[in-house]
Amino acid sequence: MRTAGRARFAPLWGAVFSLGSGILLICLLILFTSADSLATLKVFFLGPWSSPWFIGNTLDMVALLMVSALGVAVAFRGGTFNLGGEGQIYLGGLGATVVLLSFPTLSGTLSLLLAALVSLVIGALMGGLSGVLKRYARADELITSFLFSAALTPVADYLIAGPLRDKSGSLLASPRFAPERTLTHLLPPSSLSTSFLWAIGLVFLVYILMNRTESGYRFRVAGTSPEFARYGGFPAPAYWVYAMASSGALHGLAGFFAVAGTYGLCHQGFSGGLGWSGIAVALIGRNKPLALFPAALMFAWLKAGSDGALLASGLQFETSAFVQAIILLLVTVRRKP
Repeated sequence: MRTAGRARFAPLWGAVFSLGSGILLICLLILFTSADSLATLKVFFLGPWSSPWFIGNTLDMVALLMVSALGVAVAFRGGTFNLGGEGQIYLGGLGATVVLLSFPTLSGTLSLLLAALVSLVIGALMGGLSGVLKRYARADELITSFLFSAALTPVADYLIAGPLRDKSGSLLASPRFAPERTLTHLLPPSSLSTSFLWAIGLVFLVYILMNRTESGYRFRVAGTSPEFARYGGFPAPAYWVYAMASSGALHGLAGFFAVAGTYGLCHQGFSGGLGWSGIAVALIGRNKPLALFPAALMFAWLKAGSDGALLASGLQFETSAFVQAIILLLVTVRRKP
């Protein structure tokens, strides 16, 4: 019984160890590299929560990270791994942008619903194609999902900098969406929007579907024990397409939340590593939906804190990047029961 209990909580201890070690190393790094280490530590730990502006921006980052990480977790629980999340977010946001800038006769609510649907479909097609190739051609989904993402990203860059660009400004970005075609902001003037509430709802929805339904049970078994699934009459390859398509759809939806909620427009490179950060958050949460909120909250705090220390206290850019690399490395550590 005691061994079983330790095994049950091993993922939790692994995440705590990873984050605790990361925070310790960050503190040591700041102490040895910053001219005013105490001020830098204060900015690092308290900066993301020092005002409604910073709190809202940090929670908005949490929302985007949760949806992206949820996409990673769904793919993993289905026996696959989606490495193309960055491109799926980028293309999903681009598709949503086209909708939000078009169809002037549609109401704001219908435009947002259609934009969300388009982003879901674009992400699902990109991820699902990798799943199809894995099932029927035995192509490695890590390679195909990454290649699709890498190949389509320059196309999105061209469209944003060319046909969709707002010629009246100097940014490589689309025109701003009409206020009724953006998600409602919860803590203005920060970027926090109702995407935060939708992200929490999605986490609970995926948890219920995976852990409280028969199809979710089959999905999990096919991902974790393919041989057992085959003897049970539901072979794992049948679920690869669903896993990758669902993962891509969630990533595409994260792109919609970014353009319609965070930015109110689509600018070149808006995904900003969100797909890769989602992988880190999913690893911290051990691919468990309900663990993604605290994992995303911790990761967003660490990222916002390191960025704030970089700007406020003269911390070198390489130090901030190294801080985030430490977290990415340590989240892979697992404690044996």
